Amino acid sequence: MKNVRRLLGVLVLAIALFATISPTMSKADFGGFSGSSDYGGGSDYSSSDYSSSSDYSSSSDYDSSSSSGSDSDLIDTLILLVFLGVGFLIYSGIKKGVNIANGGTNRPAGAGETPQSALKPLSEYANLDENFDAKELESRLSNLYVQMQDCWQAKDLESIRPYFTDAFFNQCDRQVQDMKNQGLTNHVERIAVLGVEMRGFYQSSGMDHIVVKMRTRIVDYTVKDADGSVVSGHKDKEKFMVYEWDICRKTGVKTTAGTDTAQSLNCPHCGAAININQTAKCPYCGSVVTIDNEDWALNNIKGISQRTV
Repeated sequence: MKNVRRLLGVLVLAIALFATISPTMSKADFGGFSGSSDYGGGSDYSSSDYSSSSDYSSSSDYDSSSSSGSDSDLIDTLILLVFLGVGFLIYSGIKKGVNIANGGTNRPAGAGETPQSALKPLSEYANLDENFDAKELESRLSNLYVQMQDCWQAKDLESIRPYFTDAFFNQCDRQVQDMKNQGLTNHVERIAVLGVEMRGFYQSSGMDHIVVKMRTRIVDYTVKDADGSVVSGHKDKEKFMVYEWDICRKTGVKTTAGTDTAQSLNCPHCGAAININQTAKCPYCGSVVTIDNEDWALNNIKGISQRTV
């Protein structure tokens, strides 16, 4: 029985260990890509953070003189040794898998970037749209990122709805509703866009897509609405984020010089002026107006990496 109790104790320790090396990430920043654990590649991440050598003692836990004469104790001991061996192999396998997946680091993997081989050079897009201006579009996306974080904190995405595809807007809006239901607010502060890189484009199902790498710096933390207490994140730690954005518009559409992303038109229900790209809600009568996708809209975001300093 004594060895059985030891076996159970080791099992509890193993469960705690596996929970430690498989960290969960609380959802934060727009879309829930910032979390309590860094992830993705990065040579600055130390393998010592996952060290477990000091957690166990191999000499002080067992008294060999009191059990050497018992066959049942010998069997229990053999079972325990087998269990420890299997546990060690599992632990080593997990560490090795995480290490390989992240290019030699021990942080959890981020989302995989779109392979460059799947993209056409952006320079070729001028053959499809002679007025396409990559720098102007990069500036618009940089501004949109800041607007998105502000709307996320306010828990109201309606003002940026024209710049999203319907499917992606609905996905993000559900996340906002979840925060409202839980009585939580995610604060995103000290926002800086450090770089916007258009990696290339592809075409699919009648749509042109541009894949964009977005590098930013934020400070984010989540509080309870009831009392303002911080439940996750830090007010004084900066997170350096890398995202991959997929923006799209209908194939054949060309850039019109001097126009913004959204079109201006009148609501067919009440006549009020509204800005719209694909879908917008009239601020006066509440009607949802939909048109064909005529300019670039955000279709998807991937969280590639996070580094906290």
